Amino acid sequence: MSSSSAEHAVVDLIRAKRDGHTLSADQITWLINAYTDGTVAEEQMSAMAMAIFFNGLDPAELHTWTTAMIETGIRLDFSSLPRPTTDKHSTGGVGDKITLPLAPLVAACGAAVPQLSGRGLGHTGGTLDKLESIPGWRASLSNEEVMAQLTEVGAVVCAAGSGLAPADKKLYALRDVTATVESIPLIASSIMSKKIAEGTGALVLDVKVGSGAFMKTEHDARELAKTLVDIGKRAGVHTVALMTRMDVPLGRTVGNALEVAESVEVLAGGGPADVVELTVALAREMLAGAGIEADPAEALASGRAMDVWQAMIRAQGGDPTAPLPKAAHTEQLRAETDGVVTELDALAVGLAAWRLGAGRARKEDPVQAGAGVEIHARPGDRVRVGDPLLTLHTDTPDRFAAALADLDGGIAIGETAPKERPVVLERIS
Repeated sequence: MSSSSAEHAVVDLIRAKRDGHTLSADQITWLINAYTDGTVAEEQMSAMAMAIFFNGLDPAELHTWTTAMIETGIRLDFSSLPRPTTDKHSTGGVGDKITLPLAPLVAACGAAVPQLSGRGLGHTGGTLDKLESIPGWRASLSNEEVMAQLTEVGAVVCAAGSGLAPADKKLYALRDVTATVESIPLIASSIMSKKIAEGTGALVLDVKVGSGAFMKTEHDARELAKTLVDIGKRAGVHTVALMTRMDVPLGRTVGNALEVAESVEVLAGGGPADVVELTVALAREMLAGAGIEADPAEALASGRAMDVWQAMIRAQGGDPTAPLPKAAHTEQLRAETDGVVTELDALAVGLAAWRLGAGRARKEDPVQAGAGVEIHARPGDRVRVGDPLLTLHTDTPDRFAAALADLDGGIAIGETAPKERPVVLERIS
């Protein structure tokens, strides 16, 4: 197609979507390929993203859109592995360290877990940033190394290679600067193009809802969960979603090394109840999807999951017994009245951890391994004047003021304990 006819073609497609029409499979496939190879300009794809933001994509369009994004790159093939593959994706939250205990736990029950993860941006932490606080651990592995580790250890957590859904990489950056990030079809196709390209046989989605999540309301979280599950099923992948709470941070730590330490506590048979509950719930779904009958709670209690964790860390050059980095400076936020903690806002805590150096504002920013927030009192806990509520950790003490400003109004102390709510709100299949 000549450049002028391509110009006309893409303008016609933008106009059609702008006016609420359905695009054909051929039109969508052409558009994604032409955008990936540079035939379609960034400003044209920006207009298309905005048209989709307002008018959406129907299930057939979305299936084609996701498939076209997958086909711009490679697909990994795990069919030669001696055990079935199963994977988990979280839409991101505060204190969401679940991948760390979950991958070795599911591997300890007989599945292969290829967990291709990302880095944190803004107030939500990145799994790779957390693991990189372990001395020697490396995130980048070749496909051959991934296959060898899945065969020998059963679990791998590493960076996704550049060959998976390159169209998504371009579109992801574009959505960020065009105010189209919140579009459910664009979120769903971004997540699922990478996950399906990963080649896993079963997929469990942890769709967070609440102040610290991308989806603030149960209605929006449910719509996203249903959309994700539908894309997975159409692609022939066993897909289930759990909607889980993210109004309060998960566990008692937010940060990189802090969350690794808490994950190791969970693997040692301890750790916060909510982290254990969600880890086991997701493990059950992942094992069911892989067709494996096993009790993850038993694998956690017996220490088998800890053995896999240590093997997984060693396989990627890390030392699971090495002391984790600690921040040079700490400051405590203390209770000013007697009472019961009624609220601990996940977004406020996530932003504070980010300000302290646990997260980044831009992709190229470094993170501090020891920075973050330690939570001493969660909703329902009774406190007295002067009791520590939170400990802030950072290497740069001039960051404390901004972190404390983020926490202002994020913690409430009252007279009656809030009603307890489960971590898992709903299952969508």
